[in-house]
Amino acid sequence: MNTKKKDNAVPKGKLLIIGGKEDRDGTDVEMKHRNKEFIPHEILKLLLKNKTDRIEVITTASSEPESMRETYAKTFKEIGYTNFGFIHFADKAEHEYLERIRKSKVVFFTGGDQKRICDEIRNTEICDILAEKYFNEENFIIAGTSAGAMCMPEIIICEAEKDEAILENDIRISSGLGFLSGCIVDTHFVHRGRFGRLAHAIMLHRECFGIGLGEDTALLIEEGKKAICKGSGMVIAISGKEIGKTNIETVEDGHPVYGENIKAHIITDGCSINLESGEFNAP
Repeated sequence: MNTKKKDNAVPKGKLLIIGGKEDRDGTDVEMKHRNKEFIPHEILKLLLKNKTDRIEVITTASSEPESMRETYAKTFKEIGYTNFGFIHFADKAEHEYLERIRKSKVVFFTGGDQKRICDEIRNTEICDILAEKYFNEENFIIAGTSAGAMCMPEIIICEAEKDEAILENDIRISSGLGFLSGCIVDTHFVHRGRFGRLAHAIMLHRECFGIGLGEDTALLIEEGKKAICKGSGMVIAISGKEIGKTNIETVEDGHPVYGENIKAHIITDGCSINLESGEFNAP
């Protein structure tokens, strides 16, 4: 993985990062009856063109893998997918899992705890296989929803407070799976009021874009940087590259953080953004 990054390799595969609560069995999508452009299962339909290709669903993040299996099995059947399976790494059938991932066209990470995914998979042969396929296999997709999306970048938010003020030391940053460079991803962004914690992460890592994914909303990313928005909600992209006055480097523990000139884009279905240059395009 690191060698490919040093060589500036352009991924041939795609990433699909979802803000959680995408339209699926048992999920009441808030915008379903309000957004006139709502499309049932719009995001999950992006996983495959050929409905007989293999999807492997990794439930490692979840404390309720059986529930995840039931939900996605029913939803995938409704969409028409016929070839899918589920992997939970606590089962430890590693050789079988490696072969299944090698043969897949899509690997999909469910929600739960993003740190659990990274602790289980980062720096393993499974992660190496995913990286190999992502960089070298045309149209291979690594997808994730909620925690499954948050784990994709090199840097992840693994814990943060939800307070009115941004306070020093109220956020914990860790290493992610490393499939997405130059970004930090947060999910359930609007519904759970997470602007402050993502802004805080970006102030600490100004070289990165902050990607705040709304529910039932996703970015489909090609070439590691060309992202188009899909779904019924919105994505907020935050840039700290032009921050002016800030106390982020001098503030003491428990004291509030401030920052000048943090910029944001509002991205909705059909809009696109280059995650490297920041170039924004409307449909």
